[in-house]
Order: sequence, then C-alpha cells, then structure tokens
Amino acid sequence: MEQTSLMTEKIRDFFSSRFADAVISEDNFRDQQSFYVKPEAIFDICQTLLNDAELDLKYLSDITSLDWLGDEEAEKGRFEVVYNLYSLTHHNRLFLKVRLQEDNPRIRTVSDLWAGANCMEREVWDLMGIDFEGHPDMTKVLTADELDGHPLRKDFPLTWEQPKFTWNKDDPPEVIK
Repeated sequence: MEQTSLMTEKIRDFFSSRFADAVISEDNFRDQQSFYVKPEAIFDICQTLLNDAELDLKYLSDITSLDWLGDEEAEKGRFEVVYNLYSLTHHNRLFLKVRLQEDNPRIRTVSDLWAGANCMEREVWDLMGIDFEGHPDMTKVLTADELDGHPLRKDFPLTWEQPKFTWNKDDPPEVIK
C-alpha cells in the first residue's frame, strides 16, 4: 500500500512537471491510478513515460475502449480509449484515458512505441471503430470482412446475421509432416 502511494505521488509529479496542460483530470479507484489526458498529447505522454527510468512504465498491458452512448458521461466524449501501462520493477499500474467525440473518433497510434500496440489498436478499431492515425496496417483482426460496422458500439444492430465463412471450405486439408 505504501509503495503504491509513493508511486502515485511520483506519477502526479511527472504529470504536473511535464504535462500539466495535457491532464484533464485524475482518478484513483481501488489503488489504480488513472489520468484523463487530451487526445493530442497521448503519443508524447506515452513516449516520455516509456523513457522515464524512475517510473519504469515500459509494459503496455492493454488498449481497450468504451462506448458511453446513452450515458451522461457521453457529454465528455462518446468514446473512451484506455491505455493500461505497467511497471514490472515497481509492480505499479497506470491507466491513461482519452475521450473522443462521436463524429471523429481518431487518435494517433502508439504502435511506433510498442510493437504489441499493433494488434491492440486493430482490435479497438475493428470492434469499436476508433481510428488510430499512422497505424501501419489498420485491417480487421476479429470480425469477418463482410461485416459492416463495429459490433461493440452500443448502436450496432443486434439482428445482424453472422456471415458464412466459405472462402476455403473446398480446399483439401494440409498434411502436417
């Protein structure tokens, strides 16, 4: 508990000294620290955190997203992108959160910083429709090519019919030697 409080203070100092103008708000829920930041600052913040030896938040654990459609939270931006960073040496987690407007949900890719972000960003794009500018291969990773739309959005129709995967059904099976 004490280690967590110390790291939280170091992270607050990091933001107040380097990115005070980029922070919108902060939240601490069950000792999990979150900072809401401006979308245009996410790459610079991630790059600086990645290179900060003291905080050592080098591991990008996950990128996920939420759709706030129909909730009062949607006023801050319908979509929320969450970056889950972790320090293996300090055993400390930090969430960076970004709100995006419904009409243009896009943000700069962080795949230049973490190779693992490539598939995570593709998943968020495929399921939620958030575009990651500068991504090297923004193609579907989970849904069928025939699917129009993004199934994790709250306004995605629930009556959509699942496509039949018939692309290679008549090909002979490969023999494993």
